[in-house]
Amino acid sequence: MAAQVWSVNTLGGYFTALNLNRELRDAVQPMVKFRQMCDAKNAVGKNLGESFTWDVVSDIQTRGTTLVETNTMPESNFVITQGTLTVTEYGNSIPFTRKLEDLGMIGVKEPVMKALRNDTVKVMDCAAHAQFNMTPLRVVGTSSTTISLTTNGTATGTNSQAYNNTHAKLITDTMKERNIPAYTGDDYMALAWPSTLRTFKNNLESIHQYTDRGLTMIMNGEVGRYENARYIEQTNIPKGGAADTTTFNPFTNTGDPWNGGFSDWIYFLGEDTVAEGVVVPEEVRYKIPSDFGRSKGIAWYANGGFGLAHTAQLQARVVKWDSAV
Repeated sequence: MAAQVWSVNTLGGYFTALNLNRELRDAVQPMVKFRQMCDAKNAVGKNLGESFTWDVVSDIQTRGTTLVETNTMPESNFVITQGTLTVTEYGNSIPFTRKLEDLGMIGVKEPVMKALRNDTVKVMDCAAHAQFNMTPLRVVGTSSTTISLTTNGTATGTNSQAYNNTHAKLITDTMKERNIPAYTGDDYMALAWPSTLRTFKNNLESIHQYTDRGLTMIMNGEVGRYENARYIEQTNIPKGGAADTTTFNPFTNTGDPWNGGFSDWIYFLGEDTVAEGVVVPEEVRYKIPSDFGRSKGIAWYANGGFGLAHTAQLQARVVKWDSAV
């Protein structure tokens, strides 16, 4: 069984390397980006089963119109559909030996806790992203000045365009004209890899420089605002997954950029994106020592799930800048 042990330098012995300061340097990890865009559904809790549903109310089926004095009032209705998610368990652990804990000059619990925290962030962000990626609305850059929208969850063209400020205007215009409500105030949110936004940010340098004008950037990774969209950079979810809603697995995918090479995915978000069901929020759990106290460990654990709030294309709130390959 894999564990932190004293007898292997790379698994614990280096905690007493002669030239090592008693100061720990851990790998820098980003905090959650996709998960912060989810809505926690408070109807989920213990002893309520593993499935959770919520009602989605459509627009009225027949619009109102002018009235004739002697005619009866027209009648219509709306349609109720249900979204659903299934909660599941998430977790990971790092075992370590009592000998490592007793002999190490650096306490083993601190690096274990940091490693588990970073793992929690990545796992939960990946689980949230999988639902964002189910959106039926896909946009492909067909040229540097045009876009093409599909509504069946599949991008039909190869996106070989670097994302630019013209694309930004066209996408936010498309979202407004589909009556997608803004995420906050009058603004949508957009999540992307830093390099995906590079050409776009270069465009903006010649137009104007972003200043927050006293507005606090409350979202992790937020870098700026343009044309009613606030942009957030993230690196938890790897590049790639073009036109792949079934096999693209951010938990294991190490990066497969688009064939065009000039861009990669961006998610544009309106209000009410992905529902998060919480049964047991993520927590730290200590292993009960075994083998007469010689075998120890720490784990993180969570029980919950995520579900795309609006799966019908007419009500969809997420637009993905996508590509067929």
